[in-house]
Amino acid sequence: MAYGIPVGGLNGEAASIGMNALFNEHMPIFKAAVDAGIGSIMTSYNSIDGEPTSSSSFLLRDILRGAWEYKGLVFSDLHSIEGVATTHRCAASIEDAAVMALKAGVDIDLEGNAYRHLVNAYNSGKITDSDLNAAVARVLRKKFEMGLFDNPYVSASTESVHSDSHRQTALQVAREGIVLLKNDGVLPLSGDVKRIAVIGPNADVPYNQLGDYTAPQPREDVSTVLDGIKSRVAPSTQVVYEKGCAVRDTSTAGIYRAVEAARSADVTVLVVGGSSARDFKTDYMDTGAARVNDNSVADMECGEGYDRQSLDLMGSQTRLMQALIDAGVKLVVVYIEGRPLNKNLAHDKANALLTAWYPGEQGGAAVADVIMGNYNPAGRLPVSVPRNVGQLPVYYTKHPSHDYIEGTEQPLYPFGYGLSYSTFVYSDITVQGRTVSCRVTNTSSRDGDEVVQLYVRDDVSSIVTPHKQLKAFERVHIKAGETKTVTFALTDEMLAIYDTRGGSRVEPGTFTLMIGPDSSTLPLQAKYSYPGGDF
Repeated sequence: MAYGIPVGGLNGEAASIGMNALFNEHMPIFKAAVDAGIGSIMTSYNSIDGEPTSSSSFLLRDILRGAWEYKGLVFSDLHSIEGVATTHRCAASIEDAAVMALKAGVDIDLEGNAYRHLVNAYNSGKITDSDLNAAVARVLRKKFEMGLFDNPYVSASTESVHSDSHRQTALQVAREGIVLLKNDGVLPLSGDVKRIAVIGPNADVPYNQLGDYTAPQPREDVSTVLDGIKSRVAPSTQVVYEKGCAVRDTSTAGIYRAVEAARSADVTVLVVGGSSARDFKTDYMDTGAARVNDNSVADMECGEGYDRQSLDLMGSQTRLMQALIDAGVKLVVVYIEGRPLNKNLAHDKANALLTAWYPGEQGGAAVADVIMGNYNPAGRLPVSVPRNVGQLPVYYTKHPSHDYIEGTEQPLYPFGYGLSYSTFVYSDITVQGRTVSCRVTNTSSRDGDEVVQLYVRDDVSSIVTPHKQLKAFERVHIKAGETKTVTFALTDEMLAIYDTRGGSRVEPGTFTLMIGPDSSTLPLQAKYSYPGGDF
């Protein structure tokens, strides 16, 4: 809970947040997962308002199992129970930390040593039979539900692993996750492109696409951006490649060759960003998180334990991009990244810009499909992309304020943002009973998907609530020239305020409903009145 807002952006640090913000902006997502029927929840390393989450009776017993009626398992993150004593110093010993966690409702100690101390704790009377029985019963119940007592062994067959259908799914997931951020018309590339230069540290490094904790993969199973472009272009189109530089290496020796390759081409695809790829040089903590040191100078700059002070591209990547810009080449920039990195230069100077995040084993083919026009992008940002780290936090839910001396308070790209090769117009918002609907028209000559987003604001409330908050969205395929009606049901949960005891209510009054393509572009607005009440 609130693990993504640590002090200083450091993994496992405390979350500084008030209870109302915690319950109304963070907990609804967790509650939705519980309501959907998840079977297990992991506690985290952080603390909230001075209480370690791995021993919080308030969060795990009163809220999760009490107010939310969660019936599944709770288990620790590796050594998070020990951390109650060692990191947080809220227990005199690891044994006492284990007692606190068990009584709070942590059923399983994940690969740690804390629960080994429960034998002594039981013998000394710190825990009782009922404490142990409660945790054991939940574990046994889950095993019964899974049928493990009737059929304890799973099939050893691996025929379905990496099957054609799985590869197709990986390709489609990667396509749908790509976000087109800028396009001056250079994309999709036309069929008469005769020579493409593929440049950059992430253009042909398979593991940089795969994310943290990825198991070893055969090289032939991973499509890099270079692989993808080569497989998608016409036989007569030449593809040249130069790495230019590595993700973290500060050498500039390869930049000249990269510029020469770009100058020889009709268009250049520059693939930059970061990596969570691990290698034998990386040093790891007992938890499996990577440890930053002088030996870990490969590409890894993201992942558990790899926290950064800056969001700038590492190594010589910015120099490489600037050199290509100075050369005056037609430039498409692709970010492969685990965090929203600085995109100001590409935003200002590139002809097109997109992020593929960590797109997986078929990510290169997916990027090529978008660039070449085989797939019409419709991905949307799940975060806001800042202009500067000094803006952080830059959540879309915050209230409008004034600009900084040095520039705007607005992010470079807002939450929910993403472009398409199609264009869409929103019209005719209507509210009838507990539904709100609008019409969306594809005004282009190309079929495409639009992600229609519904935001809600409580106009007057007893506590401070977000200026706007995403409550629903729908990805709709609309043919060229076609108009579709999109309808959302207004539920009590969308309008509710959650109190710090886990209860919720809808206060009487008006709500502003806003519909549009992203959190900063909401052309349709309407009012909805509600009489109020608990539920």
